[in-house]
Amino acid sequence: MKVAGLGQCSLDNLFIVDSFPVPDTKKEVIEWTIAGGGPAATALAALSRLGMDCSFYGITGDDEAGRKITDSLRLENIDISGLLKRHLSDSQVAFIAIEKKSGKRTIFWKRPSAEPLKLDELPDDFLDGTDFLLVDGLMAEASIYAAEKARAENIPVMLDAGRVRKGMIELAHLCDYVVGSEEFARELMNNGNSFEPEKTIMRMKSFGAKAVTITLGDKGSITASGNEVFQTPAFKVDVVDTTGAGDVFHGGYIYGLLQKWDIKNVVRFASAFAALKCKKLGGRAGIPTLEEVENLLTD
Repeated sequence: MKVAGLGQCSLDNLFIVDSFPVPDTKKEVIEWTIAGGGPAATALAALSRLGMDCSFYGITGDDEAGRKITDSLRLENIDISGLLKRHLSDSQVAFIAIEKKSGKRTIFWKRPSAEPLKLDELPDDFLDGTDFLLVDGLMAEASIYAAEKARAENIPVMLDAGRVRKGMIELAHLCDYVVGSEEFARELMNNGNSFEPEKTIMRMKSFGAKAVTITLGDKGSITASGNEVFQTPAFKVDVVDTTGAGDVFHGGYIYGLLQKWDIKNVVRFASAFAALKCKKLGGRAGIPTLEEVENLLTD
């Protein structure tokens, strides 16, 4: 099975501290790592480790971060012929501080200076042989074009909805599956502290997708499919770092759909897959094997 992903890739600098410092003080780092990141890119890394053939379409700059991003994807056996390098441009980078005791994060990030993918930079055959398309909406114009093309070719499409960005709602209406973060859900309803997952999931269902899911961190997730709405609890693990958990969740979700599992089993597998990732620092180091996920599911 082959999955294509279009969207964001970054270089993450992650470090653990015993507690977050107050301003104008120094803090020693307990552990530090540098790893590839980005929603679509990390979801593909997760799928590749589950045996899927994956291809990624996106951009980097011609800087050191861009070289490391490219190497990180190549190491995951992802086809990066669609990853374009922009001359005299900076890649996306992030600095992520994780508090050891709570696992809470503070993220500092810088968007790439490079231009997003242009429509004529996607080859006519970029979906040939593809069984599934994942978009994260970062490059709205290219994502909408890709989703429309996939729709015309009867290729299912998932939207990883992290934020309500420009073009995101239009894109959501073109997707078969919409899996959004709690942040996306709150922004969608613009209701802040009075957030109601059940009400929000029905708003998302009105986009026309076959199934929609809101991930709620340690509170699990809520899904609407057909006439049914159900909640899936989170699996309890010893959390080191939640960076990339949502991305790995999306990868597990797509894997389950490609296995033609019942939607409840799809979401449960994705939840276990994402939970196990959280046991290690970084978005990809903790991606579990299929056997490890199966063991957790049967415990």
